[in-house]
Amino acid sequence: MTEKTRQLVNIITGQTTSDGAGVKLKRVISPQHKNAFDPFLLLDEFGSDEPADYLGGFPSHPHRGFETVTYMLKGAMLHRDHLGNEGHLRAGDVQWMTAAHGIIHSEMPEQENGLLHGFQLWINLPANEKMKPPHYQDIAAVTIPQLDLANGGTIKIIAGEYSSIQGAVQGVSTQPLYLDVSLSPQQSLTVPIDAQHTAVVYVYQGELVIDNKVLQAGQLGQLINGNVISIVTQTQSAQFLLLAALPLNEPVVQSGPFVMNTVEEIEQAFRDYRNGVLTLL
Repeated sequence: MTEKTRQLVNIITGQTTSDGAGVKLKRVISPQHKNAFDPFLLLDEFGSDEPADYLGGFPSHPHRGFETVTYMLKGAMLHRDHLGNEGHLRAGDVQWMTAAHGIIHSEMPEQENGLLHGFQLWINLPANEKMKPPHYQDIAAVTIPQLDLANGGTIKIIAGEYSSIQGAVQGVSTQPLYLDVSLSPQQSLTVPIDAQHTAVVYVYQGELVIDNKVLQAGQLGQLINGNVISIVTQTQSAQFLLLAALPLNEPVVQSGPFVMNTVEEIEQAFRDYRNGVLTLL
């Protein structure tokens, strides 16, 4: 197959906001982008060493119709749900939560000081999976494959496949690729991408160059039309997420914590939550 390098057509700078009980974060992909990043619905970077910015955490709240992926770089987070399940996320850990039919959960910091830093990504589910039973994939940092590059960089393969290495998460219908990449100065990287998949790069430290355009920390680049992504660094190193997935090309109706295909389904989700049956299969 002939290689065609993707073009960088859109640069988005994350916007500072807060969510949950006042947790300060940077919102990079938001519902306001409509379906521009299908199936990605939302991407937040949270990070602060000021306890007041994160101690309130994300108290109990519902979800239906999509998946949340939480990836911790620093600090610790405790997840609890309506069934009494608990998950302890620490540096390098990932929780892949498929809310589907319905989950009511909380995500609270397990620390009172120090740096808390990580990401939460929302990935849509196809219509025929939105009401299936919820489930989790909890992935410890030590089980995430890491590829060491020749010039000092690294690639953590959280989901999907890179260089014939299978990522920690498999079996997701949108076929996601989720890489956490670190490159040294003056380093290049080429990543094969399915030509049909949505693809974005989010820089969280340093800067890099794609398609002769500079992406700086806090910026996301949208990449289209091709089957490889070509990335280079100049005088700075870079740390970034590379995300790709199969678009669903379905109607998206999002309201608060629910993502469905029609207004009627959203209204039903709110009724189910009010009536205490959101989580009943």
